[in-house]
Amino acid sequence: MDQPVLTLDPTGANRHTEDAYLRDHGPATRVDLLGQEVWAVADPGVLKALLIDPRVSKDAAQHWPKFPDEIIGKWPLALWVGVSNMFTAYGADHRRLRRLVSPAFAGRRVAALAPRIEEMTDALLDALAETPAGQSVDLRENLAVPLPIQVISSLMGLPPAAQQAFRGLVDAVFDTTLSPEEAQANAVKLYGVLAGLVAEKRENPGDDMTSALIAARDDQDEEGDGSALTEQELLDTLLLVVSAGYETTVNLIDQAITLLLTHPEERAKVDEGKAPWRDVVEETLRFEAPVAHLPLRYAVEDIELAGGLVIRQGEAILASYAAIGRHPDLHGETAGAFDVTRAGQDHFAFGHGVHFCLGAPLARMEAETVLDKLFARFPDIAFAPGAELAPLGSLISNGHQALPVVLQPAAGS
Repeated sequence: MDQPVLTLDPTGANRHTEDAYLRDHGPATRVDLLGQEVWAVADPGVLKALLIDPRVSKDAAQHWPKFPDEIIGKWPLALWVGVSNMFTAYGADHRRLRRLVSPAFAGRRVAALAPRIEEMTDALLDALAETPAGQSVDLRENLAVPLPIQVISSLMGLPPAAQQAFRGLVDAVFDTTLSPEEAQANAVKLYGVLAGLVAEKRENPGDDMTSALIAARDDQDEEGDGSALTEQELLDTLLLVVSAGYETTVNLIDQAITLLLTHPEERAKVDEGKAPWRDVVEETLRFEAPVAHLPLRYAVEDIELAGGLVIRQGEAILASYAAIGRHPDLHGETAGAFDVTRAGQDHFAFGHGVHFCLGAPLARMEAETVLDKLFARFPDIAFAPGAELAPLGSLISNGHQALPVVLQPAAGS
């Protein structure tokens, strides 16, 4: 009997219900992803195997028969599968493209960013401290968003004007409520900003990753040995680093603050020295993965799963990271509880295998720094009276539209 097809809510409003459904329906489940029927995988053992299986590709141009005719200009997530960078590359192309980006996220370089991240965080908290006692402030807009933007801008050499332009355009890339026409129009604007950045950095290079990628592309092109980074790969790689370095870290900070405010007993464990901030970050990544579903991978050949299920050659696979974090096969009967002292905090929030997120150490550092300094500076922080935490309009990005809090109680309260 054919499996029923679950239609994923593009607004993200039914995420936890959908995640429970996916966990309960075997190794893989048919879902409707904004009009495309794909396999969603929420079983940790199955997904881990698929993420390292050479029979699974991320290259739609090679391995998804629907691409490009049924996708480009016709599907809201066309940009996610149509870019030419390490996110969608397969085999040797992936290794070539990843080598270009890896040095920027090397352990030594990330560690060297720590003092600067602390300075940025302190400056943001100083500004928040000006909020009158008892007055509500949005921590997503005033803390979770600006810190990652400042960090990635420093790394990439983005001038202030480009930072503001990228903010809204990247947000729209993750917005799964847009129509195909709206998503395509946003992509055109985004690439216009990227092209402008490349032109500026070619004219005035600096000590930043954007300039380094441009130099690598131009130098290799002159050598003519076939290994050159194409102009499209350059633009798409910049898009990947900027968007991945921003959106996921924003959601991680947002969700960590939210979970600590909704679970005061867990925050107390930190205050009592029973758990370090790094464990809070890992438990947040497990419990509320910043990216709920990540499109897409494709079967290079037929792949048989347990229970007789077969993912046929050319069919698309959706990694459902948020559902996996609470899977009992990974964390037993307590998988549905937020516990910062959990003995094992395994998760797939940063992926697995050759596509594991290069920016994971940087995201962790930013989140730990923010949490440590925020709760030390404002120990009485609480949700604003009547606060409503509406989800982002996205089935990919797992965060809130706003995070209204009161940093300090009003006098006499």
